Amino acid sequence: DRWTLRQIPEVQGAFMAMDPHTGRVLALQGGFSYGQSSFNRATQAKRQPGSSFKPFVYAAALDAGYSPATIVQDAPIVVRAGGKVWKPKNSSGKFYGPTPLRVGLERSRNLMTVRIAQQVGMQRVADYAERFGVYEDMPHHLSYALGAGETTLFNMVAAYGMFANGGKRVVPTVVDRIQDRHGKTLYRHDPRDCQGCASSQINAPEPVLFDTRSQIMSPLTAKQLVSMMEGVVRRGTAKKTVGGLGFPVAGKTGTTNDSRDAWFVGFSPNMVAGCFIGFDRPRPMGKGAYGGTLCGPVFKSFMKAAMEKRRPGKFSGPQNLGLILVKIDRNTGERLPDDAVGDHVLEEYFVAGTEPQLYTSIKLASDRDLFGSTSVDDLPFADESDFVPQASTPARTRSTGNRPVAPAEQDVGLGTGGLY
Repeated sequence: DRWTLRQIPEVQGAFMAMDPHTGRVLALQGGFSYGQSSFNRATQAKRQPGSSFKPFVYAAALDAGYSPATIVQDAPIVVRAGGKVWKPKNSSGKFYGPTPLRVGLERSRNLMTVRIAQQVGMQRVADYAERFGVYEDMPHHLSYALGAGETTLFNMVAAYGMFANGGKRVVPTVVDRIQDRHGKTLYRHDPRDCQGCASSQINAPEPVLFDTRSQIMSPLTAKQLVSMMEGVVRRGTAKKTVGGLGFPVAGKTGTTNDSRDAWFVGFSPNMVAGCFIGFDRPRPMGKGAYGGTLCGPVFKSFMKAAMEKRRPGKFSGPQNLGLILVKIDRNTGERLPDDAVGDHVLEEYFVAGTEPQLYTSIKLASDRDLFGSTSVDDLPFADESDFVPQASTPARTRSTGNRPVAPAEQDVGLGTGGLY
């Protein structure tokens, strides 16, 4: 005797969850209704990932010699290519001057990302994207650093799973194993060999799992990148809608031009999940439609339920990786004393021997210092008269040892930049 009113949405989307260590697909949703449309938007829809592609640019930079605290100019850029002029912008329409690499990812700064991609080289960025399976043959265009290419949610979740598991190659699967009627295994997806798993003895030694998968990313880089992506959830573009789960979570938002595509892909130590929302025929979804506002709550709701009967675990520490923890001012990138405290103090991972000296930061004097003969002729700065930083950090007093806490960075909302 009850009536229910249900609105059939015009907007579509997809969701996928996977075990980052085995590749086992734990959940897969390809749209609102299979009866309405059998098109699987998780595996078949090729869309622009927007800013959710940026971690691959930052991974390439970390492997090229950057650190999470390296200072990069967040300043106007003019790119001249093919007789055309491209002037990318941050989602806020502002620029913030010299900024640590970590903040660039946390706040999804487009200008910093384009500058990093140019300095590292788009060939290196494309190699990372192809190595992680995001694209098969990525063009070496700077706009691709901001997610201008097209890929599937299936590929993005698999790629983020390799961040979560320390850089090991993982291939998603919905079929774990195939056996014949006699119990003989005909196919097994997980290639890892377990020595002692078949033993029936009570006092048998503990089984040993041999991991033969290829290492496609340095474990050191993976650890640094995961730490930076945790900052996206704690302080960055996903703080308001994904933060507060109560267990370690890292991830990245993504929004394309005019909010045509909204993404969030994130992971805990033992699960990676991703969400995409957009119209089948891409068109703007309206004001306030960002990866954080649309996909963030979907991810949070799923992870909260998924972890009720699972142990979330912790991301692996720097042990045996050659990394050390150093306290850094997150606003300026300066190294602080070990006893420093305050909202601006952050423990940052560095490869041993590359950490900055006390009260100094890591600056790139020129692109040539890190990348030899790399040319930046097609990436000129705007005129100096155009460069007026929109946010700055006040001078700090060093004589007394009392370093005041810098004011919080201006909140520019959940906009994640997109392509331009």
